[in-house]
Amino acid sequence: MDNYNLCIQVTPMPCNTNENEDIFGGWLLSQMDLAGCIECKNYYAGRYVTITIDKMVFKEPVQVGDILSIYCKILNVGNTSITVDIISKIKKIYTKEIIEVTRGVFKYVCIDQDKKPKKIKKTSL
Repeated sequence: MDNYNLCIQVTPMPCNTNENEDIFGGWLLSQMDLAGCIECKNYYAGRYVTITIDKMVFKEPVQVGDILSIYCKILNVGNTSITVDIISKIKKIYTKEIIEVTRGVFKYVCIDQDKKPKKIKKTSL
């Protein structure tokens, strides 16, 4: 996974499951959103809000106890926004098999204390 950064690693718990005992897609999506925000803050310090989620794909279910790892790669830096490709993988607890479970492209806008878009100073990727 060239140029992807590990941003979050977490183990889903029983409180994160639906009635089928799979992890809620919304919980997984929120973890991806947090990871993308961390990637933005590592690029340029500031406060970020999510404005779009594109090409979101849920490929495989996640189970309690799997080790979830979320990787991020910045695709584009605009005047006030950063677009991040986010991939989630799990390591199965018993087999140690690593499986890609979700992928999406998230766009964040940097905002100031008045919640207005703030210019991002570009640095080299």
